[in-house]
Amino acid sequence: MPAPALRPSAALLKAACAINDSLQLLLPSGRIAAPKGIYRFRTLDEANRQQEAWLAEAMAEARAARR
Repeated sequence: MPAPALRPSAALLKAACAINDSLQLLLPSGRIAAPKGIYRFRTLDEANRQQEAWLAEAMAEARAARR
């Protein structure tokens, strides 16, 4: 993926749309990965691990729904 630029371009917009389309395929139900609420983490690593766990759970639910 190209690095962010100060000036928008059509190529960067298309790249962003492609990423968004890929994410929609992973979570087609429209469910967001993180449940609503306020979460406090001691470190960024802890927050990243939790976000990855929520995303994995949402992807597993989406896969089960497709079967």
